[in-house]
Amino acid sequence: MTQLRDDHLAAAFDHASRTYDTLVAANPGYHAHLRRSVRRLGLPGAGQGLRLLDLGCGTGASTAALRSVLPAARITAVDASAGMLRRAAAKPWADGVTFVHSPAEQLPQAGVRGPFDAVLAAYLFRNVTNPDAVLATVRELLRPGGRLAVHEYTLSGRHADRAVWTLVCRGLVQPVATLLGDGPLYRHLWRSVLDFDTASCFARRLDAAGFDKVRSLPLPGWQTGITHTFLARRAHDHGRNA
Repeated sequence: MTQLRDDHLAAAFDHASRTYDTLVAANPGYHAHLRRSVRRLGLPGAGQGLRLLDLGCGTGASTAALRSVLPAARITAVDASAGMLRRAAAKPWADGVTFVHSPAEQLPQAGVRGPFDAVLAAYLFRNVTNPDAVLATVRELLRPGGRLAVHEYTLSGRHADRAVWTLVCRGLVQPVATLLGDGPLYRHLWRSVLDFDTASCFARRLDAAGFDKVRSLPLPGWQTGITHTFLARRAHDHGRNA
């Protein structure tokens, strides 16, 4: 199947926004894994004085993870889907959270300005048309030494992990999503993961984009070998790729 891209993908997320939280809540560990990726950033204290960018915030699950771990930080949360963003913005948030409607490729045009101390991008990069261009934008928005956490479905490359992913998608996720009228989006989810970088390939992509201290860390449970946290840092001006 052809994957959904750009406006077609945003429209599919718009339609799915009404049931999205219910579906992800059925995924064991979904919210805990996001909090784990935030903790892996290793940011100090409660985030006092820090500016964070939540890129691809969806209905706000990643925003909630940032807020839970770093409650004093200021968060700019961005998504390309107006429907998903409306759901996120309608939730109760303490001061310091701002929502912006924009594709990841158009952040400067939407008024998103750095420098940010850290960026979290959850389930984003396999959905953008040009991930290298988005990584370049993210790097420019980070302060020198600023940290990036990418939380993404990226298979290890083992046949067993591809098989488990297909079994979960075709046996559980897609039938439920089809009943809810969102079959095309969740078929895209299945295919986009199979066609995207393996974990080792994405780590190399981060390195090539000018990030250093790149690490790939697995997540526990059934998603081991399927979902990873990638940690990286924008090099200081005097360092490599500065």
